Amino acid sequence: MNPHLKQLIDLSHVDKDIDAFEPQIEEANYKFEAALAKKQSIDSDIENLTNEIKDEQVKKQKNELHLAELSQKLEDNSKKSGEVKTEREMKSLQLEEEIAKEQVTFANEEIARLEKIIELKTEQVEAAKTSLEELDSNLASVKAEVDSQLEAINKSRQSVFVKKEKLLTDINQKGLTFYQKIRRWAKNTTVVLVEEQACRGCNMLVNDKIYADVIKAEDITTCPHCGRILYVETAAE
Repeated sequence: MNPHLKQLIDLSHVDKDIDAFEPQIEEANYKFEAALAKKQSIDSDIENLTNEIKDEQVKKQKNELHLAELSQKLEDNSKKSGEVKTEREMKSLQLEEEIAKEQVTFANEEIARLEKIIELKTEQVEAAKTSLEELDSNLASVKAEVDSQLEAINKSRQSVFVKKEKLLTDINQKGLTFYQKIRRWAKNTTVVLVEEQACRGCNMLVNDKIYADVIKAEDITTCPHCGRILYVETAAE
């Protein structure tokens, strides 16, 4: 086999190995990032619930103030009833009293409703805080596990980088430039097998002459359809 072709085949394998580390790193980080995202979500829920509780408490205070005003009004009307001189004044006073009593009933019902909402949201906050405490206690162990995985991945990746550096030191520069030009668009399919007389980069059949050239491996042969560098397994061996 042409030694320059062998170098490009080896380089393509090393580049694939290097690129394979990225999803491994993402997968390792995902567990910790997911835990952090959950923590942030719970923090946000607690903040939103706390603000909602404050809003409901303000509404409750307004109703309590209104209730106090109505109670005072009923008390004042009760005092006025002894001073009423005409039937018209009496009816007007009775009407005011009925309206005030209806408003008192509504205010009491609204206060009771708001108290239930506040109680429910307070329970939700406490439950969220409990979940947050459990999550915080597990976060350190998750971080330690992820760090351990990343350390192992980085060690393996470093050894592959060393292998690539050695290849780049020995590789033919003209062939490397050609390889890098194709790799810019073909990525990890820069150098591909020919199987059943078809390029496994574009899956198009190559003619007999090109196929014979690939089998001989005396030179670097590219696919006439996609431009990828071609080789056969037997030639590589």
